[in-house]
Amino acid sequence: MRISLLLLLAPLSLFAQSQGGFKYGAITYVDLQMKDYAPDTSAVALVLNEYGDTYIQDGGSYDLELEYHVRIKILKKEGLRLASYEIPMRIRDSKTESVSTIQASTYNFENNTIKESKLEPKNIFTEATNKYWTFKRFALPDVRVGSIIEIRYVLVSPFIFNWRTWDFQSEIPKLNSEFRAKIPGNYSYNVVLRGPLQLNKNKSDLIKDCIVIGSAKADCALMQYGMSNIPAFREEEYMTAKENFLSSLNFELIEVISFSGPTTRYTEEWKDVDKRLASDENFGDQVKQAKKIWSDPVQLLVQNQTDPLAKAKIIFDAIKKHFLWNENFGAFSENGAKKSYQLKKGNVADINLSLVGALQAAGLQADPVMLSTRKNGLPIMLHPVISGFNYAIARVVIGSDQYWLDATNTLHAFGFVPERCLNGKVRVMSKVSEWVDLKPKDKDKKVTQFSLKPNSDGAITGKLKVVHYGYDAFDQRKLFHSFASAEEYKKSQSKQWGNFEVTDFSYQAVDSLEKPFVEEYGLTFSEEMNADVLYFSPFLIDRWQKNPFRSSKRNYPVDFGAALEEITLLEFEFPPAYEIDELPKSAALTLPQNGGRYLFNMTSLGNKIQMTSNLTLSKSVYSSDEYFLVRELFSRVVQNQQQQIVLKKKK
Repeated sequence: MRISLLLLLAPLSLFAQSQGGFKYGAITYVDLQMKDYAPDTSAVALVLNEYGDTYIQDGGSYDLELEYHVRIKILKKEGLRLASYEIPMRIRDSKTESVSTIQASTYNFENNTIKESKLEPKNIFTEATNKYWTFKRFALPDVRVGSIIEIRYVLVSPFIFNWRTWDFQSEIPKLNSEFRAKIPGNYSYNVVLRGPLQLNKNKSDLIKDCIVIGSAKADCALMQYGMSNIPAFREEEYMTAKENFLSSLNFELIEVISFSGPTTRYTEEWKDVDKRLASDENFGDQVKQAKKIWSDPVQLLVQNQTDPLAKAKIIFDAIKKHFLWNENFGAFSENGAKKSYQLKKGNVADINLSLVGALQAAGLQADPVMLSTRKNGLPIMLHPVISGFNYAIARVVIGSDQYWLDATNTLHAFGFVPERCLNGKVRVMSKVSEWVDLKPKDKDKKVTQFSLKPNSDGAITGKLKVVHYGYDAFDQRKLFHSFASAEEYKKSQSKQWGNFEVTDFSYQAVDSLEKPFVEEYGLTFSEEMNADVLYFSPFLIDRWQKNPFRSSKRNYPVDFGAALEEITLLEFEFPPAYEIDELPKSAALTLPQNGGRYLFNMTSLGNKIQMTSNLTLSKSVYSSDEYFLVRELFSRVVQNQQQQIVLKKKK
């Protein structure tokens, strides 16, 4: 949807602008006596009504104002946290948002009447958290299960080019949510409705002569949107930023026509962005500077190498060792190539733009890459929105192969991209930039092997071997290096497992990043093998305790980041004094179109049992239409991994 009228600005005084909305304090006995919400009995609270009105001030600084009003019913003890309320206020370029007024009340049913407890102004606090955000914080008085809380305020923003986003959906359900936007006609926007839910109110009107500046009059576009009976948005595992899937209204500024005539376009074409970023002082210019800075060191590093891939790996390792990441994201340089080189420290872009420059200094085809991390949301692809990117990596092309590189962590192997970056397409900023799918070559793979048998004393002893590949290897190496020594790591692992004693421990390739990380343990079980009936779980470590997919329906994709594979192998020789009473049943379940499978098989011969369990998810992303099958697959996995081997003494 696009709105564009040649008009201007809209008037308002405090709580007087709205011609819609609902009356403050109009609480009903029916709402106060509500015990639960039938469509969602798990809801801890319910938004009874919500209203937002946005407009530009008439006169003065012509700031953007949001008049917000919400009424919430507290249904469960867990919902009491909603009484601790905060209003975020942005700070940017020495400008800050402000709250012009706050009105808040709590309503309870007492002595057959409605009692109102008002928020006192002295209990409203302003707290600055960092250079980007300040918060108004307060706690509503006398809130208990069954209360209704009501809040109304006006938020004033000098950032008039960033029209308010409106989230119809939230973590609690809503009976009704309505949003109005009175937008000056000289502002042109793309208005985008995201999420799976549909509007039940969508209308627009033209307001003639909505404002007067001097002798000039102008018109406004009044847009009204609404939804009813809105389900709560429940965050589950294996998803990217919830902002990608919340039902919400988003306003993307296209252009502004000034009263003196010129038009400023805010939606550029990529060819314009490519040219601008190539010489941007915090982007393209830093690549050029890094190329100069690293030219001599790179020539020394690769002077005896002719193989381009070997050169790239040497340079990548050198950059990783030189820089310490300051834990700050960013698609643009923070310190600059020179200062970062001297400090040996910088943000993501400082390090990875330096990597691009160093690779180019060796004559390799390398480009900077801009992306949005999983928690930041999907990038807008319709047109360039540079503010949507918050991360930069490098791409190097060698022959017909391309490699994605991130030098922010010494444990990143060549070609390894951290999971936070696996968020669909990325923008490769070559001379002519392009969208490219960032598909990881690595899997999230683990192979666990148990070999168990009784010793001469009748105790069960054995060996455990765990081989970690790809993303699992990175996670395990990171865990390993978080301990002061290998011995401390071993103690932590054995304490976590609990049902057996670790007698010895060895490992391989903990720092050989392109190889699998291998751990081997000697085991002795603490349980004595002398009961009449023995119960033995074949999944001794790392089993799926519960299904990560709890909801019966999901309106957004399942995103694992990378393909997943878990293999567990067991060889179990049990004491000859026992016989098998019960074995877990074999299972086989396959997803359509080679999407994945779960195979479980257990066999026995004499007093020996062999088991193979293989969970494979060959895709990194599964659509909401595939959710039911993925959920059923994991239900089968959990069910099988809860089963036990039952042994009984021979008579």
